[in-house]
Amino acid sequence: MVVRTKGKRIVRLSVIGTGYLGAVHAAGMADLGFEVVGVDVDPAKVALLQRGEAPFYEPGLEPLLRKHVEAGRLRFTTDLAEAAAAEVHFLCVGTPQSRRSDAADLTYVDDAVARLAAHLARRAARHPGRPALVVGKSTVPVGTAQRLQATLHELAGPHVELAWNPEFLREGFAVEDTLHPDRLVFGVRGSRAEQVLRQVYAEAISQRTPVVVTDYATAELVKTSANAFLATKISFINAVAEICDQTGADVATLADAIGHDARIGRRFLNAGLGYGGGCLPKDVRAFRARADELGVGDSLDFLSGIEAVNGRRRDRVVELTRELLGAAPGVSLAGRRVAVLGAAFKPHSDDIRDSPALDVARRLDADGATVTVFDPAANGPARRIAPQLKYADSTLEAARGADVVLHLTEWPEFRAIDPAALADVVARPNVVDARNCLDREAWTAAGWTYVGLGRNGRLAINPLEASA
Repeated sequence: MVVRTKGKRIVRLSVIGTGYLGAVHAAGMADLGFEVVGVDVDPAKVALLQRGEAPFYEPGLEPLLRKHVEAGRLRFTTDLAEAAAAEVHFLCVGTPQSRRSDAADLTYVDDAVARLAAHLARRAARHPGRPALVVGKSTVPVGTAQRLQATLHELAGPHVELAWNPEFLREGFAVEDTLHPDRLVFGVRGSRAEQVLRQVYAEAISQRTPVVVTDYATAELVKTSANAFLATKISFINAVAEICDQTGADVATLADAIGHDARIGRRFLNAGLGYGGGCLPKDVRAFRARADELGVGDSLDFLSGIEAVNGRRRDRVVELTRELLGAAPGVSLAGRRVAVLGAAFKPHSDDIRDSPALDVARRLDADGATVTVFDPAANGPARRIAPQLKYADSTLEAARGADVVLHLTEWPEFRAIDPAALADVVARPNVVDARNCLDREAWTAAGWTYVGLGRNGRLAINPLEASA
């Protein structure tokens, strides 16, 4: 692949920050034919990536890393000076929630820009007039890009331009989303930045990927607005599930019905345990915090209610589990065995950041229950932050002798479980389907007491008990 801008070939890219976003982006850009150097301050992570190994679970990533590291097209380093030779620099560092407030912590962003600017200034001294483009992909509060552009001009000179190109990766599908994005957003101030980005993403654009060219502020708000909307849609159907629980209505059928309305759509209308992960929760809080800073906090007040609904989902699963165990509120669960299927916040990932599944498991453990967890990818990360829990290597092992089974992360293999086979190993056939993904009829036919969220009122009693 040859990329040109005003007759000059662009072949070298740098990726600053090789966490989830940066590692995937670096591998994806190498797959598109660029020479890519990934830079990170963590020597252990860099060593792992340089061996072609992914520091986290993401389908399809490790083969891509290995292929391009071995070919010499992709390399990783802790030395930011090695990135200075690139023509385009992607900024992919983390923006975690501040320890002091709900606002985003921009320490890593500011530090990366300042350090990169120093190297670009030295390069400019050796090669006067040689332009460079810094492309922000991190999720930041609106107004950040404008400030960073001023920093780059001050520290590196007017030849260094900034663009904002937010990421829209879905964990579990990040490689596909990098190579075949559903849209591209370019926040730019000049035609050169747009031209460079169009050529970097030429392959995706040739596949008719929509391109939105806009200003910095709009580009920044696209990402935070998208996450806030998804959180709102998820919490809306979960709020309706609370009504369904009290009235005997079925939230899954309800979602099917309203999802036929093209204005609403069916996606993200699956009632359940709620959202988690390293992005949606902190991005929603940071969006609200930024609105407060801008003096328009009232406009996003509703996001506090969205978060409250999300938190109540976890409370509800704990409450339903206690009901199935016959334990009144506040009574110890000592001697009760709970099998937890899932630790990651979503399937096809080992990400346990703000995981609803792991939160529920830890709460039940704190209440005295013996909790055994199985996740196809996240057992290791979960064990590191929750070593007090027990961990199993399979669904059957986790469920052996359990008084209740909790389905908390919707991995395909959990949906494919044979409920009759599982019934043979548990102490009592009780299941809480906190993702509403299991075949309710099959489980009840196999003798299970099935409990969904927002489905059939309080409890779906198994037919054997109903006929007793």
